[in-house]
Amino acid sequence: MVLGDLGAEIIKVERPGAGDDTRSWGPPFLGTESCYFLSINRNKKSVAVDLKQPAGMRVVQELARCSDVLIENFVPGALDRLGLGYTDLHTLAPRLIYCSISGYGPSGPYSNRPGYDVMAASFGGLIGVTGPRDGEPCKVGVAMTDLATGLYAHGAIMAALLERQRTGAGQKIDCNLLSTQVSCMVNLASNYLNGGQEARRWGTAHESIVPYQAFPTADGHISIGAGSNDQFAALCRVLNLPELVTDERFTTNPQRVKHREALVATLTDAFSKRTTKQWLAVLEGCPFPYAPINSLSQVFSDPHVVHSGQVEEVEHPGVGRVRQVGPAVKFSASQNKVRAAPPLLGQHTQQVLTQLLGYTEHQVEELRRQGVVA
Repeated sequence: MVLGDLGAEIIKVERPGAGDDTRSWGPPFLGTESCYFLSINRNKKSVAVDLKQPAGMRVVQELARCSDVLIENFVPGALDRLGLGYTDLHTLAPRLIYCSISGYGPSGPYSNRPGYDVMAASFGGLIGVTGPRDGEPCKVGVAMTDLATGLYAHGAIMAALLERQRTGAGQKIDCNLLSTQVSCMVNLASNYLNGGQEARRWGTAHESIVPYQAFPTADGHISIGAGSNDQFAALCRVLNLPELVTDERFTTNPQRVKHREALVATLTDAFSKRTTKQWLAVLEGCPFPYAPINSLSQVFSDPHVVHSGQVEEVEHPGVGRVRQVGPAVKFSASQNKVRAAPPLLGQHTQQVLTQLLGYTEHQVEELRRQGVVA
């Protein structure tokens, strides 16, 4: 989808009759389409092809010959058995960039396991450090391991395209959820590898910075961060707690971390005395970071989010107007935008086979009759 926003022509190959599993991931649905599917499939053309039939395999081979990139997320080895693995397609299309996205990579003891976000987040440590300090592990509210893997794949594909400009040759890219998740442990991984410190759950708090967490207000929660002594002093002034600045327990961040419980208790008491809206008015212009913890209704009515213009509408052939969260990145010259609605299953089969691959109307109809395409 990210590549599609940037202008790439994306052909999504799906199973006839069923399609992408996320088409059925609901409720909620907008008409016949799951909101989940609608969220990640804009700017794509859908071609329904049965890969297990020789004629379907040939369709994909022909698409590979005229495409820059193939992205697949089958269990490793599945496409090799169908004659559509990297070695097979590299012979047919040596300039093709072949990006495999899997749960655990092409080799190793877990390589044949299906890959799901929550499993990789469990294996890779994220769930173990997410949740209340004394509570059970929690998954993150959205599939961050999936999303990060997709972003890694996007960057790798762009790098491979640049490399191909230099060498003229394609290559294989392997991305997997577990490696992504391990790499995303960043500072916690370094703390363990270099300091021998095992990570733990901190709720909204930070392991190495205090205060850096959410505090309850009279009617909600607000997040506060003070990453320097100057920011901490400014926080104390606005809370009318100047004595904390000179308290020897809190004069430096290491001291504040050491005496976390006492400091957080004092700050919690202070923040509980006003509503979130009142605190936001008081904190306006302060040099330290702060933010309300918003519901989605508050997110999409927030004046800055509205100003950013990230919500776009696009016409869907089956359900009418669909609202989309648009691209996060803006360019001064290049395009990066929602160009087309998520497709119906097989919506573009006829178009792609006739216009891109040169099939006749009769050939497409015969493939449809045989159940090869839909």
